[in-house]
Amino acid sequence: MAQTAVAGPEPGLALKEYARRNGLTAAGRLPTLAEYSRQLWKYRHFIWEFASAKVTASLGKTRLGMVWQVLTPLLNAAVYYLVFGLLLGTNRGIENFVPYLCIGVFIFGFTQATVQAGVQAISSNLGLIRALHFPRASMPVAVALIEARNMIASMAVLFVIVLAFGEPITVQWLLLIPALLLQTVFNGGTAMLVSRLGAKLNDLRQLTPFIMRVWLYGSAVIYPVTAFEERVHNPVLLAVVESNPLLIFIELIRHALMEEIPLANPAPVLWAKAIAWTAVVGLGGYVYFWRGEKGYGRG
Repeated sequence: MAQTAVAGPEPGLALKEYARRNGLTAAGRLPTLAEYSRQLWKYRHFIWEFASAKVTASLGKTRLGMVWQVLTPLLNAAVYYLVFGLLLGTNRGIENFVPYLCIGVFIFGFTQATVQAGVQAISSNLGLIRALHFPRASMPVAVALIEARNMIASMAVLFVIVLAFGEPITVQWLLLIPALLLQTVFNGGTAMLVSRLGAKLNDLRQLTPFIMRVWLYGSAVIYPVTAFEERVHNPVLLAVVESNPLLIFIELIRHALMEEIPLANPAPVLWAKAIAWTAVVGLGGYVYFWRGEKGYGRG
């Protein structure tokens, strides 16, 4: 069968125009943000299956399997309650301290798990990245998706804890949906941010547990948020402390599930801050990761 030859550029026709007419692009060209987003959407099924495979691989060899997704935050909450609630007495001022503590542990753990997995999203998948062509943002997006699925299972247990300690079901519980959606987008942006950093800085993996521990102590997870007002007397520093994004997300969930609890700021202010953090980190992390697309898997 005769093959049709592609005619060369006409005399005087610029090479760029010739390439455009024939659908040619420069090798290794960074796609525009819009093009990259469309490519990422086309790989949505791959992202979902990759996330499912990761969950199965991580828990499939344990005896309790998926139960560990719920058991881990429960054990953490029990340890924190024993040490900080009973021994150190940090529960003063909070009548229903157990659900207060559990909400903090579960919500903080949602972001903590995303960050810790996100740091290795690129570095632990170099074989796949070097073998196949796909938007590299698929990796941190899959990480965020995995932890969001885990969080859904954890929320069922959290509901039982909150109800068991006397908190009623109210219309305010519906605020959980937008609050968790905002945190999920925030987590996705954070995962992309640390994924790019982790791809270049191998030591970041070792530093992450220490960073998250400091973040834990600054997020009013294991003690009442009123402790900041009692100890931080500089209004500017107090405003900075109370603008901690994880403290804000934890406060929103506590406000939704519990009645008559002290808040760092009025609820409308917390919502405004949560939306602002989600927009800045979600979009900023995505753009930052996209800018490094050509460098992942090299070296």
